Parts: sequence; C-alpha cells; structure tokens
Amino acid sequence: MGAVLMRIGMLGLIGLLTGCESMPWFGQDKNPTPPTELTKLVAEVTITPRWSVRPTQGAEGRHLYLVPAFAAGRIYVADATGRVVAVDADSGKTLWQRDTGLSFSGGPALETDRLVLGTSQGELVALAAADGREQWRSRLGSEVLSVPRFTGDGLIVVHTLDDTLTGIDAATGKERWHVAYPAPVLTLRGSSTPTLTPSGVVVGLSGGKLVKLDTHDGAPLWEVVISRPSGRSELARIADIDADPLLVDHQIYVGSYHGDLAAVDVATGEVRWRRELSAYAGLATADDSLFITDSQDQVWSADLNTGAGRWKQDALRYRQLTAPTVLGQWLLVGDLEGYVHVLNQADGRLVGRIQITKKDGITARPLLVDGRLYVYAKDGTLTALTVGAMSSPKSPPPPFCKGGRRKAPLCKKGR
Repeated sequence: MGAVLMRIGMLGLIGLLTGCESMPWFGQDKNPTPPTELTKLVAEVTITPRWSVRPTQGAEGRHLYLVPAFAAGRIYVADATGRVVAVDADSGKTLWQRDTGLSFSGGPALETDRLVLGTSQGELVALAAADGREQWRSRLGSEVLSVPRFTGDGLIVVHTLDDTLTGIDAATGKERWHVAYPAPVLTLRGSSTPTLTPSGVVVGLSGGKLVKLDTHDGAPLWEVVISRPSGRSELARIADIDADPLLVDHQIYVGSYHGDLAAVDVATGEVRWRRELSAYAGLATADDSLFITDSQDQVWSADLNTGAGRWKQDALRYRQLTAPTVLGQWLLVGDLEGYVHVLNQADGRLVGRIQITKKDGITARPLLVDGRLYVYAKDGTLTALTVGAMSSPKSPPPPFCKGGRRKAPLCKKGR
C-alpha cells in the first residue's frame, strides 16, 4: 500500500509541474491547462430537472469512483465519509440512510438484496439493500477505485489500485481466489471496473494490458497488450487502462491512456483493430457507432467495426468530462463545473446544457434508467433529469377584431 501511495504522490507532483496537458484525476483544482470557456449555444433540446437533492457529502474533493446505482425503483449513492443513502427514484425522497464511518471509494454495486462498496482502506463491505445493515466485511490488499462486479453465480470480482483481482464469495465475504499483476512505477489514480462476459471477466490493467480470467478460480484465459509503454520519461510511459472495457456482441472495446483504442475478440483475445487515441474516462456505443471521451476531453464518434473516426467535438476540451451516456439520438457528459452537456449523436453538435451544481464537478457517468437520467456530482448532489426535443415554435394566434371576436382569415379592420 505504501508503494502505491508513493506512485500516486509522484504522479500528482509531476502532473502539477507539467504544463503540456491536463493530467486526469490529479490536482484538479490546479489544472495546468485551463478548461475551455463555454460559449452560448442554440438549444435544441429541453432538459428538465425532475428533482434535485443532496443526500451525501460526496467525494469531499477527492477523485473517487462513487457512482449512482439503481434497483427496484431506488437510487443508491455513497460518500467518502461512509454514508450510504437509498433514494426514491421517482420523487428523490430519502428512504433510508446509514452512516458507517467507513471511507468509501468505489461503488456501490447491486444484486438482488445486497449492495457492496469498496473503501480507501482496502475493504469490501456488503450492506442489505433494504435498510443498509452491514452483512459482512472483507479485507483486500489496496484501495478500491472501481465498482465491484457481481458475476451472477455467487461471486464478486474486485479490482484494487495495486492491480490485484480478487474473487469474493457474495454470501459470506470470504476470498475464493486472487491474482496479482505487477504495476508500473507510475500509474493513474484509478482502476477499470471488471466487465462480465459469458465466458469470464475482462479487466484493464496499469501498463496497457487487458486480461480475461475464469470467474471460478481466477485462472487467466488470455492476456493481450493494448498499448506498450513508450517515451523517455516515466510520465510519458503511462499507458494505463482505466476506462471500463465495453462488451458489444463478441467484442471488447477498450481505450488506454497515452495509447490506443482497440477492439478485441472476447473469446480469443485477438485484436481486431487498433487506433491511436488516448482515453481514460470511458466508452459508449449505439448501433454501429462507438463514442469516446479522450484524455483531452474531446468527444469522438468512431465506426464500431473499423475504429475509423466519424466526428470530433473539441468545444469541451480540458473540462474533465465523464464517459458519455447514450440517450436516444443524444449523448450526455458531465464536467468539472457541474454542467451536463447534450451532444447530437449524428454529428457531435452541442445542443443543450444544464448546470446541476455550482459547488463541484461531475465524474460519475450519468446513469440512464427508463428514459430518465440520474446525475451524481462530487459534492453529493443527486439530480434526476429528462431530455426531450424542443417543440417547434407555435403559430401566432389569429387576430381579433373589436369586441374580441375572432374572424378568418384576418380582421377587416386594420388589414
């Protein structure tokens, strides 16, 4: 754990001293590259807040992987002080809250009646979804900065900051297996969330490697290098995969920092295509398009089958964007000033924005459930939004003559 913290501290220092580009996650309040100023746009969509509450204290200024989770009409959120809250998804009303005193850093994840969260102290904690009562606690080797993954067969796979993957029994919290991978000297402060596939779990690691493990015993099924570290300095050699791998049909799509965007066959680990693009926030897909937030906070559209670029939106550079969320014909991303931006999926045009909080930014990808978006900001603000196409301007009412009587097509007087 001490070595991990040393790597994090070194990277934070280097990020503050380097003026060439925005460093993800580190020194966010002292970003050496100023965020692009927002310009006036012509709104083409309506963004309607259904409710907005602040049930937690959020991340307390730290970069954590705390995200909203949905199940059975409830939104669950947690904060860095150990508070977990269940909120009614329709009204925003708090249904229950539990103050655990733990320093939550990743999650929650949900399955049936149980939610699990990781902590900065390297623990995995299971709580009852009904009331937040603790069910068990398991000791891991390092901080959890990703969302634990339920596999559906009684197992939870957790990826910790030191690049250890651990299989935990969902009922008891006991360890079934663990696999440790060596981490580079310098890494980003983050870890990719394991992606479940029909034949195993896929995880991106520091150093640009993608691995697939058997969920039963943790045995490696294949390993492939997406991006090889290159450059003269340790900083330039960072090639971490922090973006969560995305499964579409039989392929895994993944992006690395200072590296490549790639499509990988989920059965064999064979790289189908690879394109140079640095990314760490995350990916999304719709139809035959892949959408990416890159490391300079530009949003891209690429062909899902070839990786060829279609459009790029650079009006939000260095605004520390979240991974995109697809909603109908639009894409939505959050930023460092609490704005949610709406982009046209076809050409990347900015068509709307709303600021849900002025106190802090948004790092969690907006959560889409049944056409409604739930956005969780770093200050603990939780907002439900709906997005719709702006209606056409209404035709002016017909004129009225003296006495208020309507005549068609025009009143004779004043014609």
